[in-house]
Amino acid sequence: MDLLNDNNSPDNKTLDKLKYDLVRDGLVTYDDIEHAQELALAQNTNIGQVLINTNIIDENALMKFLEEKLHTPCVDLESYSIDKKCLDFINFKDALRFKILPLFIIEDTLTIAMADPMDLFSIDKIMQITGKNIDPVIASEKSILKKINEYYDIKSKVNDINTENIKNYSWQEELHNDDFSSEHIQGLFRAILKQAIGQGVHELFFENTDDGLSVNFKMSEKIVTTGTIPSLLVNPFKQSLKSTCNLDPNVFEIPQLGKLNFKVDTKELTASISAFPTISGERILIKIYHPPVSIEKMNIPEDKIELIRNSLEKPGVVLICGASLSGKTHLIYSIISSLIPKNKNVMTLESIAKYKLKNVAQCELNENIGFNLDKAMRFIEFQSPDIIYFEGITTKEGLDFFTSLTLKNKALITEFLAENMDDLRRKFEFSEFTMFKSVISCLIFIHNKDSIEVFDKSELDKYLLN
Repeated sequence: MDLLNDNNSPDNKTLDKLKYDLVRDGLVTYDDIEHAQELALAQNTNIGQVLINTNIIDENALMKFLEEKLHTPCVDLESYSIDKKCLDFINFKDALRFKILPLFIIEDTLTIAMADPMDLFSIDKIMQITGKNIDPVIASEKSILKKINEYYDIKSKVNDINTENIKNYSWQEELHNDDFSSEHIQGLFRAILKQAIGQGVHELFFENTDDGLSVNFKMSEKIVTTGTIPSLLVNPFKQSLKSTCNLDPNVFEIPQLGKLNFKVDTKELTASISAFPTISGERILIKIYHPPVSIEKMNIPEDKIELIRNSLEKPGVVLICGASLSGKTHLIYSIISSLIPKNKNVMTLESIAKYKLKNVAQCELNENIGFNLDKAMRFIEFQSPDIIYFEGITTKEGLDFFTSLTLKNKALITEFLAENMDDLRRKFEFSEFTMFKSVISCLIFIHNKDSIEVFDKSELDKYLLN
């Protein structure tokens, strides 16, 4: 039997044996159990974790149930201090593989926190590894994984990436299926970023498959799968990646948004990281942003640059349009850093601030603490901004609000997704955009990095908006 493959199974033997006792005790229903089994199979996790994540049963109630049924103590790891010398008996690889945490040792008996105390096969293997008798106590899988992350210190950083020999580089050169070390996991992530940069990729994502975690690059609107991280490395890879990006590695049932800064040669790049739950497991997407350059270095004629500058001096909207990954955000940062005079009060509302801009008050929205776009809209006027940049147009209410700001002598900068000019015309035909169109003072359309068109108000009225 292949030990690694066997223990990568999502089964929890304890709950598989006791799941109908949960029903008999009135803690869940049969339908709850059936639904949880389906999700557990799809998400490659165990039924207990699904019951907790979907709020069918409270984690404390489940732990108490197991404690009573198994006559085995339950431990709250958040308030428990382990004997750190016991970490020497079980390495990070085995702790993660078996989802266990060593707590203390008395003579030849090692007490471990275990999510699945009826998994006798795993206990036997742990006895072989440690040479000790094993006394299991119960703890939730989530708390065990969190403490493994803390005690074994798998947090990492992305070291500098150099572009030497980058042209035909493949991240799979760094893949070693049986290496669970933090150095290998860090190197693997760095290698993926290096290949993405070498191929000019600005967006990549990780997605669960039957074989592990697929690594996908978005290139010219096409998705290219560059390889798969094997199943055994998926958990440590995700834990390390999320820790690196200041996301909670033990939260996977709600969306999270983070940021990462790293160097490529002497240039510092920023990446935004979005973790999002799906029925197949957590999907993680990364967008890479290059630092803004002076607007004069972009392929825009001098008279058009002056048009943009003048548009920012008066009420109205400067709208940047283009396809996905066309460079809209990059151009906006260049405009803000190059064309806005220092005597203006400039503010931004962004999900992630990609780069720090001089003389600009950049604000990051944070749904976790209630600082969303709705709250920002209600309070930003108290800051008396002259110019506001906000990301995208997502709601009718937001569109109407920012349109109304132009009537209060504000200049606005925002972006809008359109594949081409015909697509833009078609979208602007919707009645929701009637007022918004009337306050656009300048429109910039990015066809590609070598083709950027700039339209003034009269050109818009003639060719696009009417």
